[in-house]
This record gives sequence, structure tokens and C-alpha cells, in this order.
Amino acid sequence: MAKEMERAGIPTVLITSLSTVALKVGANRVLQGKRFSHPCGNPALKTEDEQKWRLELLRAALRALATRVTRPTLFEPAVQEYRTRIGSATTASSG
Repeated sequence: MAKEMERAGIPTVLITSLSTVALKVGANRVLQGKRFSHPCGNPALKTEDEQKWRLELLRAALRALATRVTRPTLFEPAVQEYRTRIGSATTASSG
């Protein structure tokens, strides 16, 4: 669905923990999520900290939407725990 929306001129961001798969199938903007069972959350955090984490994830998605891309690109949230995880795909900093 994201690819069809992109073809219609509507930019999309796919938030997923399966970023390698998303990049291989050609999703233009892929935002690295947390875990398979919780790509948009982190239940290990206290409620207040998780809300901050989710807010940063949303901000990263908005920055990705505002970024022109010409090929599948991996974005990572500017959350400290993500800074050590860099995949082999094209990576754009969201921070």
C-alpha cells in the first residue's frame, strides 16, 4: 500500500522492526521500530519514559516524510539506544 501511495505522490514512512525486509521490497522511507511485537513502543520503559520515546519516534517519522529520497532509505530515531544499531542499508540520521 505504501508503494501505491508513493506512486500517487503521497510520501509515506513505514515504521517496522523488520527494516531489512521493508528495504528489500522497496519501501522508500523505512523507520526502524523497536521490536517485532512492539515496533512503536517500548514496554520495558516507565510510562512517562515510553511516552517520550514514542514522541521521538513520531518526530523521526515526520522528519523522514520531509526528506526527499530516490531509493529505499533507512531512518533511525534519535533515541540513544538506536545510535549503536546501524544496518548495512542506506541509513539517514533522524537527529
